[in-house]
Amino acid sequence: MSTKVAIIGAGGMLQYHAGGFKQAGATIVALADMNEAAAANAAQEWEIPNVYNDVEAMLAESDADAVSIIVPNKFHASLAIECLNAGKHVFCEKPPALNAGEVELMMAAAEKAGKKLMFNFNNRARPESYQMMKRLGDGSLGTINSAQAKWVRRTGIPGFGGWFTTKALSGGGPLIDLLHMVDLAMHFMGYPEPAFVLGQTFNDFIEDKNFKGPWGIPDNAEGVNDVEAAAHGFVTFKTGQVLSLQVSWAEMVKREEVSVVFQGSKGGGKVERLFETDGLDETAIDTCEIYLQENGKSVDTKIEVEACEDMGRIRSAANFIGAIEGTEEPLNTPEQALRLMRTIDAIYASASSGTPIAV
Repeated sequence: MSTKVAIIGAGGMLQYHAGGFKQAGATIVALADMNEAAAANAAQEWEIPNVYNDVEAMLAESDADAVSIIVPNKFHASLAIECLNAGKHVFCEKPPALNAGEVELMMAAAEKAGKKLMFNFNNRARPESYQMMKRLGDGSLGTINSAQAKWVRRTGIPGFGGWFTTKALSGGGPLIDLLHMVDLAMHFMGYPEPAFVLGQTFNDFIEDKNFKGPWGIPDNAEGVNDVEAAAHGFVTFKTGQVLSLQVSWAEMVKREEVSVVFQGSKGGGKVERLFETDGLDETAIDTCEIYLQENGKSVDTKIEVEACEDMGRIRSAANFIGAIEGTEEPLNTPEQALRLMRTIDAIYASASSGTPIAV
């Protein structure tokens, strides 16, 4: 029998979650959203038979095996715990939660329920990421010593006064929103445990509408903008590996840059997105390169992969179903999510205190 999935949230990411679940052979049996009109429209498009405006009722009445969570960050932990307590596997949008403490509560609930808890770290599911992990796994690049993670935008603030720019609802700005390259770098590095973190954040332009991007939700004049516009950090791991990072919505750079570059004991590599038009994800072309030194010569190899316009989002959701059914290894684990959130928490703490933070 196919896995039965319920979805909470009828927003833009539903198309990828639903697409991935169906690709993997799962059946979507219910959809819940407080916006009944949005839920009804999405249910019709994706042929979802049952629509709810109440999660508790959905959990009580549907026969779902798993639940997908697509809501603002503040509600990730509480909804995940509610679903896990109801005996459902959980696939949650990024970030895992507002902070590491909430992730620990989610992990405890998953362990008690004996259910899968996974997150949509979709960049791990991109074709070039699979290829890079294959090269790292065969030992040809050695051990990664250092890496640089970057997702920087010149004009990318996702609205003003909405939940993205409200720390109580989002947990932070671009560091927590665009955490993908930090996660991908740590994925390539074997997800080592952080030891010390030094970070700084900047809130220049966070209220300047010249820096608004085409994402997010409409502006709310009554709302607040109390998150950073840019974050920089340096992480040392207990393994001796190091990671530098730069993440921004609004920063004085020439154009959007999205990449992970690493240096290993035998070779190096880079995964990068190249944009035809600034600020539009759908125009992205992904590249993957390997750097070796052979017989006194520099040998650079470009790894060709199939196009993936959805940035691995559909494949990531499909992997969740495969992990439940035992046909695939999970692309991420709760323990990795916890290490990522501890790193992010420490960057914010370091920026606030002006001192390095022991994790």
